[in-house]
Amino acid sequence: SRPILDMSYSRQFLDFQGSSIPSSMKKLVVTKLSQNFREAVTLQQDSPVPLPGDGDLLVRNRFVGINASDINYSAGRYDASVKPPFDIGFEGVGEVVALGLSASADYSVGQAVAYVKAGSFAEYTVVPARQAVPLPSVKPEFLTLMVSGATAYLSLKELGDLSEGQKVLVTAAAGGTGQFAVQLAKKAKCHVIGTCSSDEKGGFLKTIGCDRTINYKTENVESVLRKDYPEGVDVVYESVGGKMFDLALNALAIKGRLIVIGFIAGYQNPTGLQPVKAELLPAKLLKKSASVRGFFLNHYLSDYKMALQHLLKMYERGDLVCEVDFGDMSPEGKFTGLESVFRAVDYMYMGKNIGKIVVELPHSVNSKL
Repeated sequence: SRPILDMSYSRQFLDFQGSSIPSSMKKLVVTKLSQNFREAVTLQQDSPVPLPGDGDLLVRNRFVGINASDINYSAGRYDASVKPPFDIGFEGVGEVVALGLSASADYSVGQAVAYVKAGSFAEYTVVPARQAVPLPSVKPEFLTLMVSGATAYLSLKELGDLSEGQKVLVTAAAGGTGQFAVQLAKKAKCHVIGTCSSDEKGGFLKTIGCDRTINYKTENVESVLRKDYPEGVDVVYESVGGKMFDLALNALAIKGRLIVIGFIAGYQNPTGLQPVKAELLPAKLLKKSASVRGFFLNHYLSDYKMALQHLLKMYERGDLVCEVDFGDMSPEGKFTGLESVFRAVDYMYMGKNIGKIVVELPHSVNSKL
């Protein structure tokens, strides 16, 4: 081990005792492009711990978030010009263990931070200070807000045009981002319908305000919507794709809005997308003066910090449930350590999670942090 790195030459950091940074670490690296995560990604045991530059923080990750789009990233679908090997993982929460001189103006060693940046599936990640979000403590609940919460908040705010009494359908409602779409639509005084794959998930959805749950394993979603909502639904928050997209489109009310935030049903396919009946799309939209809009968080980064601050305040006031799934109910138990990221991704694609899947990275170093 080497002593804590201090690039600021300032007493406040030099005095800090109680943490040491190893010279090497574990991290996950995409070594081959494939939508099969286990095939694409390798756990490297002895990567050098990166050094922060002048405006950077070195964060020791304590919790990392699993996203459906991790598979798209490992398949090279986001940027065809990026060739393996490259780092993976989109979000983390941890403590600052070292920092550069400029970064020390706003941050100090031991501070809890969250961030969204490629490369979080590692024991340590360098994060530009301007991209970090200071937190009151290192808690996995904060991680649920970084990508999942912000996606639900911004997409509904910018594209949903929600108003009191409207009917909102959330697909995959008990998942990482669905849980927030349900709660935020409820806060807007809407009637919320959520699809899910088990009665246990339906029970969770009721506790966070869902008015009608549809277990698509035991109920026919199309029939339920037609019978219970003959006038249609005003807004759909859609993340499944394939047949569910077609169902949602057909269920739209006059002037209805369908927001596409993903299509998880197609991510593991070698071709990527499950076909939808799009030939009829113009006619269906025209008939109802309806719209379909896509939402990708990266295009809304100018509003991101505002959204996050709003969500953090809601959580701290007790107005928002941030459900975390550590995989305690998975066959091999809790997701602990980077090697369990592979299991966590499988668990997500089996549709087992309730809330946001989070992996804990325990560190063996004795630390006062």
